[in-house]
Amino acid sequence: MKRSVGFIGAGNMATAIIGGIVRSGIAEPSEIVVCDKSAEKCALMQEKGCRVAADAAETVRLCRTVFLAVKPQNYAEVLESVRPAVTAEKLFVSIAAGISTAYVAQESGCEKVIRVMPNTPLLLGAGATALCRGKRVSDEEFEQVRAIFAASGMVEVLPEEQMNAVIAVNGSSPAYVYLMAKAMMDGAAEQGIDPATALRLIAGTLEGSAKMLTDSGHSPDELIRMVSSPGGTTLKALDVLYERNFESALKDAMQACTRRAEELGR
Repeated sequence: MKRSVGFIGAGNMATAIIGGIVRSGIAEPSEIVVCDKSAEKCALMQEKGCRVAADAAETVRLCRTVFLAVKPQNYAEVLESVRPAVTAEKLFVSIAAGISTAYVAQESGCEKVIRVMPNTPLLLGAGATALCRGKRVSDEEFEQVRAIFAASGMVEVLPEEQMNAVIAVNGSSPAYVYLMAKAMMDGAAEQGIDPATALRLIAGTLEGSAKMLTDSGHSPDELIRMVSSPGGTTLKALDVLYERNFESALKDAMQACTRRAEELGR
């Protein structure tokens, strides 16, 4: 980016996005402006070479592109505080669940808004991000923001009406995977397998299985059949998962996630 990029909020997701910006050479740390109510977080950003602004309004004044990296519950306060600093060329990037581009524009006065749903693997450059554009965002501006997230993983562009539902697909779903891994580690320990060994095998299996999903050319149903020999061990395990309604439970969890996004929505 040719001009400073700002972050209102300096939590894990902001840290992950900043890491991708710096790693990819999109901007130097000195071109990144951050503000946060936590003095400790601001100090950490200064150690990384970023500039720290006094508050949200100063961040907007200093930067053309500003990432809104605060909780949905704090949006009203933040957007009201930055309104006096908004000018026509400003671009806001919102990463909060349930917050629409129209709401950000209405409450802040910023007419150019991009809505993003990233996930925490962004911290390791392995994120999966969904994004959509507001009406007044130019192709060049949208591509600049898309490139930031592409520098830390894969990106999909969606219509805004799907942005609440996609939270269950990529935003919250790492937690489902971690819960499954935890259950598998606990099950391995009950059968005498060292937890560290089990974790390595489970993580390697998840990584390889993901690659099979994307690169093998086979559907999930076909891949399940490839692992499931007639009368074998895998089918016995799957029988238990089907009996316990594993698929239905996961779909119900996704629906609950979307409902909560809609409750938070504005």
